[in-house]
Amino acid sequence: MSSKIQFRIFAHSWLSDWNHGNAHFLRGLARELVHMGHEVRCYEEQRCWSMTNLMQEGEMAQLAIAEFRRAFPQLEVRFYQRDATIGETLAQELRDADIVLLHEWTDPAVADAVASFKPRYGFRLLFHDTHHRAYTNAGEILRFPLRQFDGVLAFGEPIRRIYRDCFGVPQVWNFHEAADIRHFRPLEECKESDVLWIGNWGDEERTRELLQYLVDPVAGLHNCKTVAYGVRYSKEGKRSLWEAGIEYRGYLPSLMAPRAYARSALSLHIPRRQYGNGLSGIPTIRVFEALACGATLLCAPWNDVEQLFRREDYIVVNTGAEMKSAIQHLLHDESARRQLGANGRATILQRHTCAHRAQQLVDICEGLNR
Repeated sequence: MSSKIQFRIFAHSWLSDWNHGNAHFLRGLARELVHMGHEVRCYEEQRCWSMTNLMQEGEMAQLAIAEFRRAFPQLEVRFYQRDATIGETLAQELRDADIVLLHEWTDPAVADAVASFKPRYGFRLLFHDTHHRAYTNAGEILRFPLRQFDGVLAFGEPIRRIYRDCFGVPQVWNFHEAADIRHFRPLEECKESDVLWIGNWGDEERTRELLQYLVDPVAGLHNCKTVAYGVRYSKEGKRSLWEAGIEYRGYLPSLMAPRAYARSALSLHIPRRQYGNGLSGIPTIRVFEALACGATLLCAPWNDVEQLFRREDYIVVNTGAEMKSAIQHLLHDESARRQLGANGRATILQRHTCAHRAQQLVDICEGLNR
């Protein structure tokens, strides 16, 4: 493998981040690889689920795509169709590849087609898992041709162990997500809200948690302006927000999130319940991004068992009552808010940027060749 690596990265979507938080990290990772001098081509299936749903957002959809084009001019996104033409497309696109990285939201049939070209072209094939399905629905992951991959990039130690110990994959690396600090950074904005929540409601994976750590605490506070962004909110979910006095604003393109963080005094992290129990220790992309923006972050229970952060980077509460108390305290202590925000951003800059992960990926690829 030459010093310049030819990367081909398949992901569910690049243009759309509608209910696809992994796009945030993948965009930043790919751009950092380009910045390091490598060649990167990005692949997305035409009319993918995320893009189809994004286009129903009207003017916001057009704004989101325009923002992506403006922010990532270095990324070459190519589209393919999952039909009889895919073999011809892959034969052309994979010819000069050194490393093919396939994200786990890609259809298993596409993975099979990509893997079929590995003997002919000799590229290395890596699987990238940033979801809880290996833990909650292993059958879905086992649809992929895992034995044909040269290794797996797992976004946390519990997932890494599942691939190694349960699925029998010999080479698995911890490959956490990280913040794209070229875009996620502190901004000077006038505060317009007290509490901010950015996250999706869907799949009933944290309905109880949202009620306990967002709706109930805020409902018990007077004059606490709270704003919520996200998609896939049920009618019942929207009603719960409204009854608690929370303003629901719908879909927020990821590149507009730094402004939202800057305009709020406090931000919340409420993990899906899988990340509070069996997959404890895996933060979602929102944690990295909020801290990169210098946000004062209050977290529902999760245990940082991999010690990615410091105790002084954010505050963890264990009950809804503790969340209410912490909100009250921090809204009246600007100095504490600023210190927490500075602490968290310092840790991101030191350990958890997309540039850090790009270098880690290059090291892994060079190690494979050795």
